[in-house]
Amino acid sequence: MELQLNKPICFFDLETTGTNVSQDRIVEISILKIYPNGNKESKTWLVNPEMEIPEEVIAIHGISNEKVANEPTFKTLSKSIYQMIKDSDLAGFNSDRFDIPLLAEEMLRSGIDFDLKNMHSVDIQTIFHKMEKRNLSAAYKFYCGKDLDNAHSAEADTMATYEVLLGQLEKYPELENNVKKLSEFSRRRQSVDFAGFIVLNDNNEELFSFGKHKGKKVREILEKEPGYFGWLLNADFPLYTKKVLTQIKLSALNTKVD
Repeated sequence: MELQLNKPICFFDLETTGTNVSQDRIVEISILKIYPNGNKESKTWLVNPEMEIPEEVIAIHGISNEKVANEPTFKTLSKSIYQMIKDSDLAGFNSDRFDIPLLAEEMLRSGIDFDLKNMHSVDIQTIFHKMEKRNLSAAYKFYCGKDLDNAHSAEADTMATYEVLLGQLEKYPELENNVKKLSEFSRRRQSVDFAGFIVLNDNNEELFSFGKHKGKKVREILEKEPGYFGWLLNADFPLYTKKVLTQIKLSALNTKVD
């Protein structure tokens, strides 16, 4: 089976210094790009995170501080990585909650105006959890009938993720072989910023999902409490969340002018 694609889709996986989207950094990224004609392109980069990798994290993915000491920084690699993914949809395992938000952070730190509005994202983990509720190694065994060697190697995990999605499409006829439909099915909730701080209601209006204004409309709060916007921009939120908030505020201002 081949994916039915209208444009390329990039399966990717990150190995990082930790799990804090705002503070941690990428140490390895692997991308498998699938084109509509079935052609494939794969690239893997080791990345100097410009910070110490904790020993407990090294024990998981095996990438030591010495291994990345002489590798390029993400900022150095960012244009090449962006060129590879900018015309594509994105897919990964737990990518909506972690890999995509962290990738967006790294891009924005590097000065690249990374925007997800025109990209669909397919989170293979969500499909798996909705159907079977296990981890990547179990998914690979279940859908592909093979053991996953080199788990927590970005390249091995990326290729396994791609194969698992193909296996899911084979197993579940009710899954449409269409990236937009897969994106909708694999989305946990209608979040605007992927990190989940801003979500959509049934009328596609942005709501805060946290704090004292949880459940309230973002546009109304930013209009009534302009100081709250300043606090949000200075607080420890992901850069992409701040970008989305700024877009909402500017859109509201333009609407009032019109």
